[in-house]
Amino acid sequence: MSRHLTSLPESRALTAVSADGSRVHVEVYGPEGAPAVVLAHGWTCSIAFWAEQIRSLAADHRVIAYDQRGHGRSPAPAATGGAGYSTTALADDLEAVLAATLGPGERAVLAGHSMGGMTIMAAAGRPGLRQHAAAVLLCSTGASRLTAESTVVPLRPGGLRSRLTAAVLGAKAPLGPVNAVSKKILRYATMGPGSAPERVDACARIVHACPRGARYGWSQVLAGLDLEPGLRELRLPVTVLVGTADRLTPPVHSQVMADALPHCTGVVRLAGMGHMTPVEAPEAVTAQIRELTLTYLGVKSGEQEKEREQA
Repeated sequence: MSRHLTSLPESRALTAVSADGSRVHVEVYGPEGAPAVVLAHGWTCSIAFWAEQIRSLAADHRVIAYDQRGHGRSPAPAATGGAGYSTTALADDLEAVLAATLGPGERAVLAGHSMGGMTIMAAAGRPGLRQHAAAVLLCSTGASRLTAESTVVPLRPGGLRSRLTAAVLGAKAPLGPVNAVSKKILRYATMGPGSAPERVDACARIVHACPRGARYGWSQVLAGLDLEPGLRELRLPVTVLVGTADRLTPPVHSQVMADALPHCTGVVRLAGMGHMTPVEAPEAVTAQIRELTLTYLGVKSGEQEKEREQA
């Protein structure tokens, strides 16, 4: 069943070229000319993380998803340090994807999970984002103080917990095979306690497929992250979504973001869900994306059209 959870429909693949020459793998689903949704996945994930959103939305949207550099089919930077791994690189890559897939002035709803949300915040002041973004979903993410606020390490808040969290998340050791022990660890750290076994397995297979170098390189960027200025530059409608059992980016981040955003349309809290909300609660996440496309792109789903015709 976990393979089904991450299986994807037929797509059109292309390559976007970022500002530093890095190649970014992009896949486009759904009908040409349909209103667009752009999906940016999080740290250690890939396009497959959005499989359930893609399958649902591609019926009446053009869904654009891409692998962050070093993830999936996007090559890693040549070196683990410097500009290759940076919030500037994240913003550059997103701008490149938007330029490669959207026409001049064409707008899309952008959804970013975890590091994908941070990517959108990093690009908030960029001309490409301002030209192409109609609205945003920031999903299970944060703008700063990631290691300080994380509750993965079960200690009281303070310097020791922050240092241990940074050490755990930034470990260079390989994750090893997907087995009962590794899935138990992953569920504790990233998912709600009631997560279905097949969803834990799906997430584990995606996360364990991330190359060790990219996992470490991006962990160093996330440990020192401060994108709060970008929040204030995100001058378009933004919905914030978080699971109440998220240990990596706890709900405190969502409230900080909501307070700082110039046009926050609301904070959606999913009871009992952890950090991997697009996999743990796919219908709820997809519903929020659809709500944004309906409101800001005027897109009705097939079910909504049927209800309207019957009224």
